[in-house]
Amino acid sequence: MNKRRVVVTGIGIVSSVGIGKDDFWKSIISGKSGISKVTSFDTKELRCHYAGEIRDFNPEEFIGKRKIPFLGRTSQLAISATSLALKDAGLSLKDLNKERTGVLAGTTMGERPLEESIDVWVNEGADKISKTKILLSSANNISANIAIHYNLQGMNFLIPTACAAGNYAIGYGFDLIRRGDLDCAVAGGADSFSKLAYSGFHRLYAMSPERCQPFDKNRKGMLIGEGAGILILESLESALERNADIYAEIIGYGLHCDAYHMTTSDVDGLEKVMRKALKDAHIREDEVDYICAHGTGTPGNDKVESAAIRRVFKEQRKTLPVSSIKSMLGHTMGAASAIEAAACCLVVKEDIIPPTINFETPDPKCDIDCVPNTARTKRVDIALNNGFAFGGNNSCLVVKKYMREN
Repeated sequence: MNKRRVVVTGIGIVSSVGIGKDDFWKSIISGKSGISKVTSFDTKELRCHYAGEIRDFNPEEFIGKRKIPFLGRTSQLAISATSLALKDAGLSLKDLNKERTGVLAGTTMGERPLEESIDVWVNEGADKISKTKILLSSANNISANIAIHYNLQGMNFLIPTACAAGNYAIGYGFDLIRRGDLDCAVAGGADSFSKLAYSGFHRLYAMSPERCQPFDKNRKGMLIGEGAGILILESLESALERNADIYAEIIGYGLHCDAYHMTTSDVDGLEKVMRKALKDAHIREDEVDYICAHGTGTPGNDKVESAAIRRVFKEQRKTLPVSSIKSMLGHTMGAASAIEAAACCLVVKEDIIPPTINFETPDPKCDIDCVPNTARTKRVDIALNNGFAFGGNNSCLVVKKYMREN
């Protein structure tokens, strides 16, 4: 059986640099930072006080007011991004074959009410935990709530593979469509701002005090963010039948688990996952025009990712643009690679590469072209999206410019 082609017809973004595809895109190509002082909780006992919190998000613009109390913030972000993506794709609920439309959502931290319940338990006692919060706490609520909100009855999966989860969700949706199990997929990732993640990375000494500086010699660490990124994936036949605008074509992805690495990625593993993605997409290394890096800004991650790129692309790496939008958004956990996949779709559509901001001093151990500080106009036919995670859950998605055939 011939595998069906899979295209992206809608993009929904909720992020600290913009809500909606257009605001997000304008921000990242202009190098706008979404980093500001934390307001969700008191950070006075910590060394770090900055994050990529979303300031102007009003879920009532996307979700009925009566439903909001029954949804955790991560579900609110995910449903809102889905609403934006469906609208962007020109899809109404009556257009969808609900039994042939699936939901695949990735996350790292799950729903915020779990953390809130733990705080109540510690400070007030277990009997004070709200029954409603218990019901809202389950991570699988995120994908389920999207499906319930839109009455989507196809396959439904919550994929908790940490910071690579968005790529995993999009890759699985791609698989389900190309082999014929679905015609359409709502795929991406979401995570709300997490006190637990913030304090955890702070305790690991992985946090920067103020700025995220991927690939810079003096980088000091990551910053935590929040957000949601949702792509509408369709079979090419479905998209052409309704004359949809197409952002890009998904042509392959790779997954590789370094099960023996808990907190850091391994050069061998990152090399393998990029090579697996290239093989699945049936393309050569010299056909790649851009890499959207995992690029967290931690000393170890950026060095290892650069070394893996060096192995795969050899001398080509010196002219191959590799940028990190985490320099602007912070690390949005399970939403990260989904938002970055959306950025890749816009890059191949618009032929503009977003920069790595806050770059000041080159690092000989990161000898790549990180598109420092200023966006670049360049034809991009094929982009790779790297997403790596704790536990060695590595992923790489391949996005191609869609050219309508005459």
